[in-house]
Amino acid sequence: MAQITRDSLMTLEVYARERDGFRARVLEHKKDRTLQLGEHITLIFEDELTIRYQVQEMLRAERTFEEAGIRDELDAYNPLVPDGSNWKVTMMLEYPDAEERRRMLGRLIGIEDKVWIKVEGHQRVYAIADEDMERENADKTSSVHFLRFELDPRMIAALKRGAALAVGVDHPHYRATVDQVSAAMRRSLTGDLAGDGVAASRAAGETSKAMSRR
Repeated sequence: MAQITRDSLMTLEVYARERDGFRARVLEHKKDRTLQLGEHITLIFEDELTIRYQVQEMLRAERTFEEAGIRDELDAYNPLVPDGSNWKVTMMLEYPDAEERRRMLGRLIGIEDKVWIKVEGHQRVYAIADEDMERENADKTSSVHFLRFELDPRMIAALKRGAALAVGVDHPHYRATVDQVSAAMRRSLTGDLAGDGVAASRAAGETSKAMSRR
């Protein structure tokens, strides 16, 4: 998937004029890339459009128009765009009640490593989580994590042929499975993957300050 370039971004003035329509387009697009996993986990599968929106929003919020600042944002956010052999996901643990949230974040330490995807006919692939920074301590996990799922060429080829996709989590204190994502979601996510299934992945140790700013 192509990286976001400086020349492809809207200026602050243009974005102010186009923001409402662009935001509506992104929200509609995210419907087929957002998955509820049980009652309290939401997964958002990011792509070029969702990350482009975040870049434009950051530039708007910080009133950034100087070249160096724009480059900094692109350097921070571009690593969150899928590379052709993976999916990159924002995971949110959502407990509206503050006391329940505090208690469950204490019980769910390590949950980010227990989220998986499974292409029909293949083994589960567990998430590589929080490559930018540690998001839990001895007492609790974070309510937001950033995940990467790496798919091998056989899995990609199977998805291109129409194989079903399952998603789940198997933490001792939180188990949930979507046996088959919707056809619309599967099509959208398959569109992130290179046709030959051999696109190079980002290095596992790649970091991004964007993850801690979103």
